[in-house]
Amino acid sequence: MDEIEKITLDLTDCKYIRDFHERIRVAFDFPEWYGANLSALWDLLSEPWSAHITVIGVDTMTKELQEYFESIIKIFERAKCEQNSYGLVFEYEILS
Repeated sequence: MDEIEKITLDLTDCKYIRDFHERIRVAFDFPEWYGANLSALWDLLSEPWSAHITVIGVDTMTKELQEYFESIIKIFERAKCEQNSYGLVFEYEILS
């Protein structure tokens, strides 16, 4: 099995969707050309790899971004199924 990459996504005090995606880009070490949208996130997370993601700071974000984050959770769940189909590990946890 491939080594599991450990990623911490810190969303503390995130206020804007652009900032949100920049934090994702940096945490996941995505390339500069990352599209900063949900489709681009899925495209990169659907590539075969193993990861454990720890998300912190969700409770400090604006209500609007907390609602947007629900879409990210759906993508994480979809990526989890995709990676499991490859025999890989994709897991995440959300800490307060």
